Amino acid sequence: MADTKAIQQLDLNLLKIFEALYREQNMTLAAKSLFITPSAVSHAIKRLRLVLNDPLFVRQGQQMLPTAACQRMAPQLINALNNIREVLQQCGDFDPLTTQQTFNIAIHEALESQIMPVMINHLARLIPCAHIASVALSREHIARQLSNGEVDLFIDVARAVNAPLMHSALVSDPFCVLVDTRQHAFEHGCLSQADYIAAQHIAVSSRPTGRVMEDLLLQQQGINRQIKYRCQTYQTAAKIVTGSPFMLTLPRSIAEQFLSSNHAIYPLPFSLSDIDTHLYWHSNTQNDPALNWLRQHITIAVQNSPI
Repeated sequence: MADTKAIQQLDLNLLKIFEALYREQNMTLAAKSLFITPSAVSHAIKRLRLVLNDPLFVRQGQQMLPTAACQRMAPQLINALNNIREVLQQCGDFDPLTTQQTFNIAIHEALESQIMPVMINHLARLIPCAHIASVALSREHIARQLSNGEVDLFIDVARAVNAPLMHSALVSDPFCVLVDTRQHAFEHGCLSQADYIAAQHIAVSSRPTGRVMEDLLLQQQGINRQIKYRCQTYQTAAKIVTGSPFMLTLPRSIAEQFLSSNHAIYPLPFSLSDIDTHLYWHSNTQNDPALNWLRQHITIAVQNSPI
């Protein structure tokens, strides 16, 4: 049985550490998410174990696996912590003209040059004293970063996410093909399906292996293309296109950033669905006045721009 008197005297900071360890199931990752040391996490869990009279977590290799009692308690406890956060976030008024908050927005590198200028141009006069930081998007850790407030929002292509992550659509962008006009002369001035299939292509992905999005969509139609090179950014790929016969398939708004006298953009000669970009956030910030305002204005900025 838990010690009732000890529970009444419990340091509520221990519950935040409990939440982090339950989520990460690793002492080091939990400590990193809270900006404390692993020994501090270990000490806090020891104190909770004494109060609740249960091991709570059992080490298995590098993992800290929850006990049965921990599994029963954790969902309600975490929900209660989120309710407390929501109440505190609603305390006080948010004034866009005077706030000095720093908003950290994780955004995929390929989208930063497309979205950030539009967003900053819109927000600069509305929140003149605030700071906005674009940070690298780590899809593997984004749920943790949103949960602990390390990141306020993230912007990425549409993907399947589950609660507690929430999202809304920002913009849709069609695929197109970027080529060097000195290397290609298409019949009737149009890129045909035969031209596209016969060409060699550059694929762009931050992952070392695996199919990129357009290949997955093309293969659903039974179309396979020849990938000659693979690089991490569209900027690098566009430079490779210059002076070469290779084709680069990419979102049209990004392709337009690389247009020069030697480049041309052609519609993709296959019917593929557009690339949808979404704005994502954590449910525990759903009612935060500042972040709610920011989400609304990012959406307004992007949807009203010629992206």
